[in-house]
Order: sequence, then structure tokens, then C-alpha cells
Amino acid sequence: MRRPRLVTNPGILGLCGILLAAFAGADAALADETCMSPYMAKITGQEDYIYVWTLGTEGVGDGQDKLVTVDANPASKQYGKVVNSLSVGGRNEAHHSGLTDDRMYLWAGGLDTNKIFVFDIHSDPEKPKLTKTITDFTARSGGVVGPHTHYALPGRMLITGLSNNKDHGGRTAMVEYTNDGDYVATHWMPTDDALGGAVKSGQFADGYGYDVRALPRLNVLVTSSFTGWTNYMMDLGKMLADSEAMKRFGNTVTIWDLHTRKPKKILDVPGVPLEIRCAWGEENDWCFTSTALTSQLWLIYRDDAGEWQSKAVADIADPSKVPFPVDISIAANDTLLWVDTFMDGTARLFDIRDPHAPKQIYEKTIGKQLNMVSQSWDGERLYFTSSLLGNWDKKGDDNEQYLKAYRWNGKQLEPTFSIDFTAEKLGRPHQMRFGARALYGLAPKAPSPQVQEPADAEQAVAKSH
Repeated sequence: MRRPRLVTNPGILGLCGILLAAFAGADAALADETCMSPYMAKITGQEDYIYVWTLGTEGVGDGQDKLVTVDANPASKQYGKVVNSLSVGGRNEAHHSGLTDDRMYLWAGGLDTNKIFVFDIHSDPEKPKLTKTITDFTARSGGVVGPHTHYALPGRMLITGLSNNKDHGGRTAMVEYTNDGDYVATHWMPTDDALGGAVKSGQFADGYGYDVRALPRLNVLVTSSFTGWTNYMMDLGKMLADSEAMKRFGNTVTIWDLHTRKPKKILDVPGVPLEIRCAWGEENDWCFTSTALTSQLWLIYRDDAGEWQSKAVADIADPSKVPFPVDISIAANDTLLWVDTFMDGTARLFDIRDPHAPKQIYEKTIGKQLNMVSQSWDGERLYFTSSLLGNWDKKGDDNEQYLKAYRWNGKQLEPTFSIDFTAEKLGRPHQMRFGARALYGLAPKAPSPQVQEPADAEQAVAKSH
């Protein structure tokens, strides 16, 4: 089977047509999310599948965690339908997943059992196969608990932990594996008593972890911070009422040397910084994160002297009402940023052409609760899921569990399809990843739309007003 040569420079968007011609006669356009690793191919166009990592719910279907495949190609007769569901056995607190740099496999973790499930998505993209289950993550890593972000590096998978097996608190590490699933190394987050060479720029050096992103041209990794097993496995209402529990949250973003995996600088970002989204433009030395408890957008940026800094640059909704921002998604042209808030189920769009002064320009209520957002590289399609954590999701009628798809027409979100995961007896949908048949030299199931280049930055933002 002929496979395309993957492009690792995310700035070369103009080569899209040349790259598509290399796919052994395949005429389907390919797609990718804007939050993917820069070490993976970035090709615009129409995705064929969405892989939804789904938390099992007692009494719903088989009650097991599962990888659910949804047909996302409007040209397909099965568009907007579940075409496959693969259960993995038990409930592991299914949460995040990530593709290897060659896009052949999808790794997905369980925050409670610490198991990592490796799926083959290239042999038959519609029907992934579970090819490996890593059960010794905590033992091999030296005590890391809660595999969270699975992030592609060349030939490697870098996994952030959320906790540890000594006190189940927030002190944790990043764990490195080969693409074959062999343990490589553990990189502990810096703390006051073990800075590891890092410079503490403010008040905190808490050692907490959550997300990770790379800026290869700057030789930088950026990590954020959340909370430990004791908190994330606790009922949300109980935790919010526990003053001691509310002290056990992260307040830092750490800058690392990408090549040596050594921490360099610890930045104060109080209020629990979660997802990190970094600019794609070669002149844009910055990333965004949102703080869950203080409801702010924070900019992580390199100043004129080349030093990394952090500052709050915008409120998200009314922070006094704790809307709880949980996911963000940056446009491929670095002009727009989507922000999801869990409590009010709302997606908000910010104009970030001036990253130091973001402005909200649109909002839409997606459901009674809202968690993840994934957008296509051309910015025209957005997908939303509902589940945050098994013990944090809302109760009763507010416990909506869905995947909803929209088209962004430049002014508003237009619904295209919706799947009720409870009615389909699937469970609680959490994170999404895209798949495309042509990536593996496979013929499209149906004619695909033409390649969509990213919209001009000025036009994209002008349409949004």
C-alpha cells in the first residue's frame, strides 16, 4: 500500500494541492483539527470520520468505555450516523486521546484505571481495531496517575499525567513512549523542592499537569495544570463545597526545552489553566489557555526580549457566575478562538487578531452542558461533545449527552447533525479526533468536496461581525 509522505511544517499551507496529488490517485480531500501536533500532516478539506472517545455509563448499553466512529462526510449515505462502536471493557474514566505522528494509531487513556488503549485506525478507518492495552503505565512511569493528553512527537507519544500514586494529589509528570508502546522516560513537573533547573517567575511551582503543546521552531514545550485523582474522581457538587479540595488545583503554566524535556520557566496562571492552543503563524510567538475557576483567557507569550510571560487578557462570560470554561479551539490563521463553557452550555467566539486584547464577537448555546470542541482546518465545520467527567456531569434532565455538528458560515453556527449518545445507548461522549480514508491510500466511499483553503484572516473576522 502506498502511503503519503507526511508534511511536518505546518506553515506550508500553499502546498495543499501538491500534497493531495501524492495520495496514489485518491481524490478525496483530507482534514485535520487545528489543535493537532505540528509534527503531523496539516491538510485542509473534508474529514470522513470522527472518532469519539466515550465514557461508559452504568445501565446505558453495555456500560463500557468505547471508541465510537461517526460518519462525517456529507457526501456519504451514512452522514451523521454512528457507523461503528468498539467497547474496551469496563469503565476507566475515558477522557482524552491522540494520534501518533504517522496517523496510523489512536491512543486513548483512562483517568481512573490508568490504562491506555491503542487503536489501529489505518487498516479500516471506519472500523478501528484495539491492538494494544498498556496496563503498567503507573508502574513504568514511577508513580504517574491519570494519563491525559496524548501528544505526538517524532516517533514518540508524550502523555501528560494528572496525579500520582503516593497521595493522589496534583503533583505529576509527563511520560514518554515510543509509537510501538515502549516506555522511554518520565519528566516530572517542577516544584519548589525540585525545580529541575526551572526559573520560578512568580508565586507558584505546584508540580501539577494537564495539557501540553509544542512550538518546534522555538524549541519549546508548554504545559498547563489541573488537579489530582482525589478531586477529579469526586462528585462536583461535593468538591465545590469542600474548602480543602478547592485548594488542590493548579495555578501554573511551564515552559520546557523541547529537545531536552527540561523545565525552563514556571509562569503564574492562577485559576486552573486547562487546554493550551498555540499560534500556527511563524511570526506569532504565543499560546492561549483558559482558566476554569476564574473564567479568563490568558496569553502565554514571548516578549520583545525573548522572555516568556503570562497575563490575563479577557474575561469569558461573567466570571462571578463561574461558567467554567473547559475547552478552546484556535483557527488555523490565528484570528479566531472558540471557547466552550460547561455550566451554561455555550460556545463563544473571540477575535484574537490582537492576542493581547481579544474581543468576543459571537456566542451560541449548544446544550445544557458542553465540553469539547473540534474544528476543521478550514474553520467551516465545528463539532461539540457534552461530557466533562463521570462525576462532574450534570444530573437529571440537564445530563444531556451528545455529539453536535455545525457549519460556521462566517456569521453564525448552522446545525448539520446531532447524535443523542444516551438514546443510542453509547454513554458519555468526551473527546473527538478526525479520520480520512485517503490518508492511507484508500478510495473514498463517496465523492468528496473540493479542498477548502483557510479563509483570508481579514475576511474571516470581517464576516464574524
